[in-house]
Amino acid sequence: MARSDELSHFGAGRPRMVDVTDKQPHQRAALAEALVQIPPAAQEALDRATLPKGDPLVVAQLAGIAAAKQTASLITLCHPLPLSWVDVRIERCPEGLRVEAEVRTAAATGVEMEALTAAAVAALNLYDLLKAVSKGVVIGPLRLLEKRGGKSGSWSAGSP
Repeated sequence: MARSDELSHFGAGRPRMVDVTDKQPHQRAALAEALVQIPPAAQEALDRATLPKGDPLVVAQLAGIAAAKQTASLITLCHPLPLSWVDVRIERCPEGLRVEAEVRTAAATGVEMEALTAAAVAALNLYDLLKAVSKGVVIGPLRLLEKRGGKSGSWSAGSP
């Protein structure tokens, strides 16, 4: 068992997957965001819907949902989780686009990594679809906004 001052995924000098065998499933949720800064040329192409690969918002939403379901394959020490809900929303903001990914499950461990992965992959897809117009698209920051459920309870980016 890891001490509270230890990294949960590292012990005895080597990486390890956290053992959640004895943990009871609880309802858990996480919300993450990624900002995608878009240069004016790409913004204009997005506004005119003249991008060669189609509607980047729809493609990015689908990619984010698919990515959440593949998180354990992408993040080495993540547990595969039965996701009960994934939602990826993309809205315009002064910098360009804001991707928000929300994930829910009833499991023995949280879904923060799934929400972050969904937001990140959706943002990467936006870059891929906008790069034909401008290579100056910038992704970031990517961050967890909130998590609910589990032993540690709720947390939000506005709390300590």
